[in-house]
Amino acid sequence: MNARTEPAPAGSDAIARPPLVRELLLVAGLFLVYKFGRQLATGHTGEAFDNAHRVWDFERAVRLPGEGAVQSLLLHGDGLAHLANTYYAAVHFPATAAFLIWLYRRRPAHYVWARRVLAAVTAAALALHLLFPLAPPRMLAATGLVDTARMYGPSVYGDPATDSLSNQFAAMPSLHFGWALMVAVGLVVATRSRWRWLWLAHPLLTLLVIVGTANHYWLDAIVAAALLGLALAVIPVPHRTATTAGRVHGTLVPAQRDEQALVGAGR
Repeated sequence: MNARTEPAPAGSDAIARPPLVRELLLVAGLFLVYKFGRQLATGHTGEAFDNAHRVWDFERAVRLPGEGAVQSLLLHGDGLAHLANTYYAAVHFPATAAFLIWLYRRRPAHYVWARRVLAAVTAAALALHLLFPLAPPRMLAATGLVDTARMYGPSVYGDPATDSLSNQFAAMPSLHFGWALMVAVGLVVATRSRWRWLWLAHPLLTLLVIVGTANHYWLDAIVAAALLGLALAVIPVPHRTATTAGRVHGTLVPAQRDEQALVGAGR
């Protein structure tokens, strides 16, 4: 049996896709639980600002680079700051959703793995939000940073005193960075194109944006990366080979078509 029709071994990417309706309900349910959990973490304003001073002082004690160095680059022109705010507001959820949809369609086993990792990281983040409320640097006068979203737009947050849709005191860890890093890791693992490492530009750009817009401290991203690392260590990556074909609902997909999809994914 040649490589074009040989069934892939158990545990590879050649498995049936999970039922679509079940996955939609599961992902939507996880999102609602997370949003509800973040709301439970509101109402700790004093503690959030106390923790913000501790984080800021700790970063200076260990000589992390100042967040202001990144923001100063954005403030050279209104257009760059506006672009960074737009990236912060518009890329986070759509990029993660597109990543999961692509994996679901092309790499079912990797989709299940990525969904589990994202769920684990998000659950751990929610626990930290509850235990360690944290005001973002844009709210802390000691940082000397400005709220670029309010100055140049667009902004995804309202006045913290009246904003009932989001918890603005949940800066640590940064799920913007944690999810972006997982998107890059997942695509590097699930594809074979020589260009696949360029996906790492997404978390790098996200890091510069979340820090430069004063929505997060460096430490928020460091903690997010550590949580992701723990999740990846516990949840094994599915095995796949370059020669086996994907099977979707019992149908074998030619290996050549699979390789074409891999090349396209790396662009």
